[in-house]
Amino acid sequence: MRDSMIHRKFSNAVQRPRLTWQLHGITNATVATWHTRILRTRMLSISALMLAMVSTATWASDVKSQQINTANKTDTCYVEGVSDRLNCGFVTVPENPNKPDGKQIQVHYVVLPAVKNANHEEALLAIAGGPGQSAIDNAASFNTMLSKVRQQRDILLIDQRGTGRSNLLQCDQGAQSALSFDDENIDSLAEAQKCLASIDADVSQYGSLNAITDFEAVRAHLGYKKLHVYGISYGTRMAQLYMRLYPEHLATVTLDGIVPMQQSVLEISSAIDRGFELLFKDCQETTACHGQFPELKAEFEQVAATLANAPITDKVSDPVTGEKTLLTMTRGKFYGAIRMALYQTNVRALVPHAIHQAAKNNFQPLLGLYALTIDNAGMAMGMHASVVCGEDMHRITPAMREQAKNSFMGRTMLEGLEATCTAWKVPAVDASFSEPISSDIPTLLLSGEIDPATPPSWGELAMEKLTNAKHFIAPYATHGVAYQSCANNLIADLVRSGSVKDLDGECLKKDVRRSFYLNASSVEPLDATSIKTTTTESNASTGTKE
Repeated sequence: MRDSMIHRKFSNAVQRPRLTWQLHGITNATVATWHTRILRTRMLSISALMLAMVSTATWASDVKSQQINTANKTDTCYVEGVSDRLNCGFVTVPENPNKPDGKQIQVHYVVLPAVKNANHEEALLAIAGGPGQSAIDNAASFNTMLSKVRQQRDILLIDQRGTGRSNLLQCDQGAQSALSFDDENIDSLAEAQKCLASIDADVSQYGSLNAITDFEAVRAHLGYKKLHVYGISYGTRMAQLYMRLYPEHLATVTLDGIVPMQQSVLEISSAIDRGFELLFKDCQETTACHGQFPELKAEFEQVAATLANAPITDKVSDPVTGEKTLLTMTRGKFYGAIRMALYQTNVRALVPHAIHQAAKNNFQPLLGLYALTIDNAGMAMGMHASVVCGEDMHRITPAMREQAKNSFMGRTMLEGLEATCTAWKVPAVDASFSEPISSDIPTLLLSGEIDPATPPSWGELAMEKLTNAKHFIAPYATHGVAYQSCANNLIADLVRSGSVKDLDGECLKKDVRRSFYLNASSVEPLDATSIKTTTTESNASTGTKE
């Protein structure tokens, strides 16, 4: 019961915005870290691309009842986590743009009105990650991060086609617990085929290019002459496409956690491995962490090697309900839980302790990390597969396949991606899709030095043909720099001035690192008396006995 306090800390962390992408990242191994249902879990990891900014906001029930208006009418609504009355509506567009008289779908939007509404002709469009996340479900975190922008500009959120309320492409759910099932013994192709069969849509029409056309339709419908665009993770791909296709309607662009158009999905495996190595390096160079966990990397490799031979089964306390349940710990769950914990600095600080305990066959602390990933993350897996299979699968080269063999994440990601795309059969986009964006639109690029998904080098690659841009690297940030630093103020300055000229990233150098937890309760070493006291208090608070 020494870990009861750490469980509470993890539980508190769940309330914070959660970061993921997927256009670059999840693997078969990571599957179990995303969904409590087996099918959703499998589909997420095998799709391989996740880099999104995730939050816990949900669409309020009273809004659902209002989403029955015509496309030419905007109504008022509320979303959870935002107290203001907002404007909501939708536009109706053809599912297949080449068949304008064919099936029609609704693309829903929400507008967070500017506080002062000084400029009625402009708004900031915030684009969610994934691919597969709902921007509207992330309204609360967008509203907080962009609070200064909202003083003068509306914030526009659009559920991209296939996500949220915009003809959601989601898979049927299975019934097996994410803790107990063995995610490494599943027929990926069969699961992908089941998912596809459950979707009533032409999945080939849910890629990024059609979605950008939808975004432009919403802009025209609402009458905005110019948009400032903020994209996070996969949202940076969408923002770059907007720059390419409709530059005349953009005032400024911010790319946060950057995925350059030139980048292939499988490159995420090296970014993930880099994130792990940075964790081990940080612990080694931190006196207290190194003193408590002197063999951290070796312990990680020990657990991974053990799980590679066979999963470990045990009775554990469910990290969400606290009830005793069966755990099947696989190598995929182990890697996935740790990988996703690296997205947030406060949760990253807990990882060394969790690895150390796992090496002692105590997986309960690791399940605290795992709890952060089993709430589904709001991912629309059908849409996710449509994007990945159409825009990334064909970019995998023989050299990349060879490189993937040396990485557990890369190998399992590739295997899952191939299985999914075999079922999806989405045509590949034109080769020009992968060309760098050439633009003189004022553009701010933000990278976190310890980002486990989109490293700073990706930002440099995106800068190739941007002639009016600045790239700032936050040395202590992970994924989603604007959510954990002064970068939100830089975005507000960019929107206000319309220029990157005077933007100064010096404030990003502020050291906001969290001390590594050395045990279940504290960042400070515990002597024998403290350990006994903590254990007794934990047992008393949970009603358990030693």
